[in-house]
Amino acid sequence: MSLLRSAATISGLTLLSRITGLARDILIARTFGASPLTDAFWVAFRIPNLLRRLFAEGAFAQAFVPILGEARNKHPEEKVKTLLDHVASLLTVALMLVTLLGIIATPWIVTIMASGMTRPENQTAFEAATWMTRVMFPYILCMSLVAFASGVLNTWRKFAIPAFTPVLLNIAMILACLFLTGYFSTPIYALAAGVMAGGIAQLTIQWLALAKLGLVPRLSLKVGQAWQDPVVRRIVKQMGPATLGVSVAQISILINTNIATWLAAGSVTWLSFADRLMEFPTALLGVALGTVLLPSLSAAHAKEDAQAYSQLMDWGLKLVFMLGMPAALGMAFLADGLVATLFNYGAFGSDDVFFTRSAVMAYAVGLIGILSVKILAPGFYAKQDIRTPVKIAIFVLISTQLLNVIFVPLLDHAGLALSIGLGATLNALCLYIGLRRKKIYIPQGKWPAFFIRLAPALLCMTGWLLFIQQYINWTEASPNTLIHTIGGFISGIIGESAFIFPVSRLVTLLLVLIGCGLVYFGVLLACGFRKHDFTRRK
Repeated sequence: MSLLRSAATISGLTLLSRITGLARDILIARTFGASPLTDAFWVAFRIPNLLRRLFAEGAFAQAFVPILGEARNKHPEEKVKTLLDHVASLLTVALMLVTLLGIIATPWIVTIMASGMTRPENQTAFEAATWMTRVMFPYILCMSLVAFASGVLNTWRKFAIPAFTPVLLNIAMILACLFLTGYFSTPIYALAAGVMAGGIAQLTIQWLALAKLGLVPRLSLKVGQAWQDPVVRRIVKQMGPATLGVSVAQISILINTNIATWLAAGSVTWLSFADRLMEFPTALLGVALGTVLLPSLSAAHAKEDAQAYSQLMDWGLKLVFMLGMPAALGMAFLADGLVATLFNYGAFGSDDVFFTRSAVMAYAVGLIGILSVKILAPGFYAKQDIRTPVKIAIFVLISTQLLNVIFVPLLDHAGLALSIGLGATLNALCLYIGLRRKKIYIPQGKWPAFFIRLAPALLCMTGWLLFIQQYINWTEASPNTLIHTIGGFISGIIGESAFIFPVSRLVTLLLVLIGCGLVYFGVLLACGFRKHDFTRRK
């Protein structure tokens, strides 16, 4: 089975996750709009979500997967199962303590995370954020065990279940938004209950997948015995610096959320919805490629095959540029259409579209950097080199905050998004230079020729977007243009009432996107690109 097919499988399931995530956010926008209470929810949701990304999916995955892959190749099955028992037991006990301390310290955590909510006029939002954070804090325990299960399943090359389970969180939140709001004095509290239900559902599905492989760990409270395992100590030792090295963007988001609470009401919500749109290409391409690359890079390192290692990096980076650059252009030139189509209903007005759009355009500037980090960082972690990414991460984190000093006074919340994007680009550049200097990665392909063949397709797609945008006003109630007329005709056949938002705008957006795909991939074919150029065997 080819790596491209594995990445496509993950991307397809991740697409389902992102579609249900969009449906979730559309419902939230339509029901609650952009208000102090929605800001409170996104702050509360971001705290356990940030910890999940920092410690579970970020540091833990990057430290755990290479070492587990090495153990699987070198040790008998029984010893590998003992390692899984020890890691799962230590992880569970540690996260139970973190969860307990987090629930107790929630008011202080919210104050640090969103200091703007401590102002007297924001007292209601602060109390709501505190309540919802306490309810959702155990989510970090669920998701850390999910990350453990995902690491095992990915090492055994079972990619589908880990890619699918985020759908369960979105479904749980959608159901909570539709059916549970009436049971709470503050309706938005229902979303916190939905988050916890989604976390439990994800953990259940992953544990069943481990059971099918006979790899369910035997949990124990005897953490001293687990700590005596030298391999467990290696994983913990790797996790410390990896927390910063992998998750620099998340730390920047944490700081940016705090800054956003001092800006206009709704800023946190606008950034959250813009981040949701950015996650589409990030997850479909960056996360999918990073997931399939890490085990393969670890295997190449174990075999001391430097050429295969560099060829894998080439493969990942070429796909990033070939698919990431049109995605960045689409986000930049089609931001109005994306935001209006997905969120401009109910309580989410045209002003909210304008402010969210500016954040989407700012994120688009750094999309290639964000995607490239997902390929370049595993280049270090597969070789268990933690120090270099940590040094780079510290430099990038400081640089990002200096960029905030420049851009936030000029662009408000969009300045925060721009700083994140530019910081990620700087991170990718530094990682690339580090890989080259250490001779970990030596490019194998003909890169200048690759970009020369790519340029015409990007130019033609940009021309199509500039041309078609002249004839579309995305926020107009009843636009009178040819493409909207086609969209309205198709939506009339389908039936508007079958959806939670008018179909005509969605059909219009799909027609524009189909046009982008036809132009871009048609020119790529004319320039000589073929599928076999990007297919690698495992």
